[in-house]
Amino acid sequence: MRLRPLGPGAPAVSAVGFGGMHLSVQGRPDEEAALRTLLTAFECGVTLVDTADVYCLGADEVGHNERLIARALRIWPGDPSGIVVATKGGMIRPDGRWERDARPERLHRACDRSLRALGVDAIDLYQLHQPDHQVPFEESVGALAELRQAGKIRHVGLSNVTVEQIRRAQAIVPVTAVQNRLNPFFREALETGVVAYCAEHGIGFLAYSPVGGGRLNRTLPAHPVLAPMAAELGVTAHQLVLAWVLAQGSTVLAIPSARSAANARASARAADLVLARADLDRITAASFDRS
Repeated sequence: MRLRPLGPGAPAVSAVGFGGMHLSVQGRPDEEAALRTLLTAFECGVTLVDTADVYCLGADEVGHNERLIARALRIWPGDPSGIVVATKGGMIRPDGRWERDARPERLHRACDRSLRALGVDAIDLYQLHQPDHQVPFEESVGALAELRQAGKIRHVGLSNVTVEQIRRAQAIVPVTAVQNRLNPFFREALETGVVAYCAEHGIGFLAYSPVGGGRLNRTLPAHPVLAPMAAELGVTAHQLVLAWVLAQGSTVLAIPSARSAANARASARAADLVLARADLDRITAASFDRS
């Protein structure tokens, strides 16, 4: 498994990580299947797992995905200290809705709850899930700085942010990683300079939804550019897209999700797929319909 630095002062991790969300939201597998999926990812060399307190069905089971990951790490025969777990705070799930709440006091409580759910003394990477437009951004980031100062988190991350917001956060606390959406359907992280800024500053860029997410990723096997290329190279269209995502920047890490061990294994194999420049250019130039 190819490794890349997670960010300044952080360890190197697998270029392809694992996004835990789909093991805990609508359509999730049963717990034993979910654990098999996580263990398969670990066995394939995945050393970065991304989660959030709100990866669950509703407010009554907040922390579901964190507890699941903690259980997988307890039963995994390998060394759990080699797995970096990233989680997030700043959202809530009232009646199953996704809403923002990044007030400092709320982030402090959420971090304490995540520490208990994960069963750790310090969280490897704690990320602001979304800037909350009802709360000054600097106050939310300041709470993460306080959590870091208190030793509850080792590294600070941001998610769904702009270059300007990254700069503002850096004035308060070292930023190790940024997690934004990136795939051929949605390229705003490239177009707005977030990926380039992260590369310039050595900040890990965690690409979420790297194969499109939801119904979009199901269109990939029949894509007119990807299908023949995949057949020629003996890989899947999804693996091609993951390789394209990784090629977009020197600090880019992909965190695809999976509901099955087979899909987790296939995604992990994409970490070692290096595409020729001509193939990357063909994917970049291709149209990816979002309708």
